Amino acid sequence: MKLRTLTITAACLLFSIGIPAQTANKGTAKMTVATGPFEVKINPQSEDKGDGSTMGRMSLDKQYHGDLEATAKGEMLYASATEVQGSGAYVAVERVTGKLNGRSGSFALAHKGSMSGGKQQMDITVVPDSGSGELAGITGAMKIIITADGKHSYELEYTLP
Repeated sequence: MKLRTLTITAACLLFSIGIPAQTANKGTAKMTVATGPFEVKINPQSEDKGDGSTMGRMSLDKQYHGDLEATAKGEMLYASATEVQGSGAYVAVERVTGKLNGRSGSFALAHKGSMSGGKQQMDITVVPDSGSGELAGITGAMKIIITADGKHSYELEYTLP
């Protein structure tokens, strides 16, 4: 009985993620890396200071250059520690519209980040099935690089069908 339940559970997992067992390794797309600088304008929308942390919301306006020539609009929620400088967390979503290596369309990015004592950890991924136009089917992840003088650049690792 336990073996049958395990088999049914495994089958359900395979079908729920949409990958038939016999084709799981076929058709692997090649990962491409896009790079370039970007500018971001952050506009505070609200802030709530309390014991131990401050919470707030900001709107984002971005201009990407290089391999990704695009604009982006987004929203960010954050919490920062009031007692420890350089510690906090954020989540954000942005919609990117423009051209990626010559292909027109849009896609969304989901951000999750934290900082402890000034040390950052960020996870930025392309929202599944958010691509449109020639960017339909895009998957991937973005890395943001911030230099000591405050300049921003990106590395977008992605695949397209």
